[in-house]
Amino acid sequence: MAEEAHALAIDQVVQKALDDANVSESDLCAVAVTVGPGLSLCLRVGVHKARKITKAFRLPIVGVHHMEAHALVSRLVNKDLDFPFLALLISGGHNLLVLAHGLGQYVQLGTTIDDAIGEAYDKSARWLGLDIRKGGGPALEELALEGDPNAIKFRVPMRQHKDCNFSYAGLKTQVRLAIESRNLCASDIPISSATEEDRQLRADIAASFQRVAVLHLEERCQRAVEWALKIEPAIKHFVVSGGVASNQCVRTHLNHIAEKNGLQLVCPPPSLCTDNGVMIAWTGIEHFIAGRFDDPPAADEPDDMQYDLRPRWPLGEEYSEGRSVARSMKTARVHPSLTSMIQGSVH
Repeated sequence: MAEEAHALAIDQVVQKALDDANVSESDLCAVAVTVGPGLSLCLRVGVHKARKITKAFRLPIVGVHHMEAHALVSRLVNKDLDFPFLALLISGGHNLLVLAHGLGQYVQLGTTIDDAIGEAYDKSARWLGLDIRKGGGPALEELALEGDPNAIKFRVPMRQHKDCNFSYAGLKTQVRLAIESRNLCASDIPISSATEEDRQLRADIAASFQRVAVLHLEERCQRAVEWALKIEPAIKHFVVSGGVASNQCVRTHLNHIAEKNGLQLVCPPPSLCTDNGVMIAWTGIEHFIAGRFDDPPAADEPDDMQYDLRPRWPLGEEYSEGRSVARSMKTARVHPSLTSMIQGSVH
């Protein structure tokens, strides 16, 4: 279904982008496109379209790493954001802490071993019967303002693991059990129809969940800042990007971490936090200027060619202290990291 939706939308999306910018394909210098990580069926739709344009107009093509784009888009809006910097990428699908040494040069300090924070927000919002048309995260954040964050004592995940990895599956389960044990039929009764007492209970659960979800982020980020400063003492910026970076509670708490460690917190504007084409284009520009691009496809390239897609594609090499014993990540058919590929082509 996702692939079909992509295929139906792509032609008019590209055309609208060109029209809005008042350019045509022949005015372009290159085409940037996401080649991973992600669902290969969906990636293929974008890559196919990009190659079609580059073939027709003899343009170079720049394959972009989706997560690098989240990390770099802040450089579009903050001209003084230089390497090296620390980046936290938080969304529905990803929790990732990386030290950015330079363009295409990353050390992975931590990642999620199961669910990302955005997924935990979305699921909890759904279980609490919230209106999630504008996103589960914003709906839960809003309800949490009415609740007592200390009403329910949820456990903070992974305190026994002295690394920078994240885990939100257990906290999600705690939320579900808290709802069930209080006999809240929240998912059946929307919050708009809830009694005053019922609404208060849901708000308390939302606030308590948010307190622990953000505390887990804080603890991992504090350790990551310490590690990053040990590796690269010149760091001045802490970049937080991805859909969850729009959450005010998250921003406030991460700003404390940044200030405490003498760093400046940098967040892209909300429109550039969630997945967007601007971040891919910007990352394409950075690599294009650095001379990292592929030649236009051959004129006789068949339409049904198998492209080099990278559904499972790490951004950087794992930091030696950050290797977690708790990692349950499948490692089958993982592409070599972006960093190792770039280093390999330089040597």
